[in-house]
Amino acid sequence: MSKSGSNHTVTMTDNVTGKTATFPVIHGTAGAPVLDIRTFNKEMGLFTYDPGYTATGSCQSKITFIDGDEGILQYRGYPIEQLAEQSDYMEVCYLLLFGELPSKAEKEKFVYDVSHHTMVHDQINNFFRGFRRDAHPMAVMCGAVGGLAAFYHDSLDIENPWHRTVASYRLIAKLPTIAAMAYKYTVGQPFIYPRNNMGYAENFLHMCFATPAEDYKVDPVVAKALDTIFTLHADHEQNASASTVRLAGSTGANPYACIAAGIAALWGPSHGGANEQVLNMLEEIGTVDKVHDMVKRAKDPDDSFRLFGFGHRVYKNHDPRATVIAKAAHEVLEALGVHDPLLEVAVALEKIALEDEYFIKRRLYPNVDFYSGFILKAMGFPVSMFTALFAIGRTVGWIAQWNELIEDPEQKINRPRQLYTGAAARDFVPLDKR
Repeated sequence: MSKSGSNHTVTMTDNVTGKTATFPVIHGTAGAPVLDIRTFNKEMGLFTYDPGYTATGSCQSKITFIDGDEGILQYRGYPIEQLAEQSDYMEVCYLLLFGELPSKAEKEKFVYDVSHHTMVHDQINNFFRGFRRDAHPMAVMCGAVGGLAAFYHDSLDIENPWHRTVASYRLIAKLPTIAAMAYKYTVGQPFIYPRNNMGYAENFLHMCFATPAEDYKVDPVVAKALDTIFTLHADHEQNASASTVRLAGSTGANPYACIAAGIAALWGPSHGGANEQVLNMLEEIGTVDKVHDMVKRAKDPDDSFRLFGFGHRVYKNHDPRATVIAKAAHEVLEALGVHDPLLEVAVALEKIALEDEYFIKRRLYPNVDFYSGFILKAMGFPVSMFTALFAIGRTVGWIAQWNELIEDPEQKINRPRQLYTGAAARDFVPLDKR
């Protein structure tokens, strides 16, 4: 390999064929530089092999920056800690969509525009009657969100910036309505229509827990905590669901189909279902006095018991979202007067993780999923709704990624290559001769 001053390049030589080629290195604003291998096959006659694309940059992006070694997460350059503490989800949505924080007038107009798209077409109610009452909310959301394209034909031209904006606002506004309808359907209660005079998180809580029989007042501490959760989950760079949205978008698919694809990817337990696994783990541990024995079991490679909520595929240091969410968890439990014994188990586990050499050496620090389940459980949400709430918060990130893809002149339909390891070429044998 060689570097050449400011024109950073890498020269490669195939020791078998003798072919040599030079490839440029591209430097971004921050983070590791990337090797531009777009002409690699043409120059070397080879494809690269990268299962999971964990060492491959699939696009240029100005939206989110992550430094896993340093525990940094930034939206458009702003640290997640500052946004969670000083901003709110609607402002973060504007930032992710348009690249800058809004002025007071811009934010007011944005909130007004989004809040006046929260209603869904009345015929969408009929969708729900086709599902079983015990259908998983994510299954319902996949169908209902994808079906929005059948109702909003006026915003399907992806080459039209105005159409993309309208579709973006509709998706951000209608996801909470659809998720709340999915929840109400599973518990057998009537749908509650959205209220345009309520905040984003407040409105969602009202749609979930209000009934026609009596007034329901949303606790501001709970609404603030949920708003924070939405902010923390708004985007996370090229994760599995965001990459799925981009891949679907690269085909020219409509935005509703692309977001439905993102929801389907998020549904996977290795992506959006981690906080559910944390609660299941804590329930299996049960009480504080069993923590040390269960940690010992987790260290044993021959034992099937595993700890969830520690470490992260990207963050090799601390998860910057975890500190924020831990504080919110305690505030919500205190405000609601909830005494959850599993929280005591979680605190004991966290203490071990921060002090035990096994965890420290492997950098297994508590992540955002470790505490978020407590908040959602205390709010009254069943475990089946956890991933649906994740999807609500992540919708704006998916939309921002999709918009960036459409506007990127370098993007083309995604078409990964493969290393074929199947049968070699062979002749067909007629059935009577086999």
